[in-house]
Amino acid sequence: MCGIVAYLGPREAYPILIKGLHRLEYRGYDSAGICLVDTDLKIYKQKGKVSELEQFVMDKDVSGTAGMAHTRWATHGEPTQINAHPHYSQNNRLAIIHNGIIENYASLRSELINRGYQFLSDTDTEVLIHLIDDIQKNEKCELEEAVRIALNQVIGAYAIVILSKDDPNKIIAARKGSPMVIGVGKDEFFVASDATPIIEYTNNVVFMN
Repeated sequence: MCGIVAYLGPREAYPILIKGLHRLEYRGYDSAGICLVDTDLKIYKQKGKVSELEQFVMDKDVSGTAGMAHTRWATHGEPTQINAHPHYSQNNRLAIIHNGIIENYASLRSELINRGYQFLSDTDTEVLIHLIDDIQKNEKCELEEAVRIALNQVIGAYAIVILSKDDPNKIIAARKGSPMVIGVGKDEFFVASDATPIIEYTNNVVFMN
């Protein structure tokens, strides 16, 4: 059972995301990672505890007022740093975190390999971000529409958050069968697996159906 927390607003995202990951530790996990948006998408991830991720980023650039973080419980792929979330698209323009299982990921992966995509991890999640990227390029559509099309092609359960280097003032989130809540503050927004990481910041929490 993975944990998700994301933030968009005027504050620095990193402290909110790390505190959120600590509050999601009760869900159980084997790796943790974070993505922050500045001029680029910056991904840092580690096998092990959230505290090990904190140590890893101590000398890294963690600036940015938008970001997302994830604790992973391995399903597809061993519990390793490379299989930890978030995952980039092939051009590093998009990043994704995911709670759930894409049951038809193997067939989708084979199709994407045939179209020239290379995979760094063994996860079903990396398949999904490459699929979204492929659809957006081929259909020449907005990212939100590419996400909708991609999710119509997958079988399984998911709660996902996607960030784009090209639109740092936007978080895209979707769910089917996996829990997700949205928090709304004053000119800021939160996404999480449950309310525990975000209730400190806003009482306006919407549980997604």
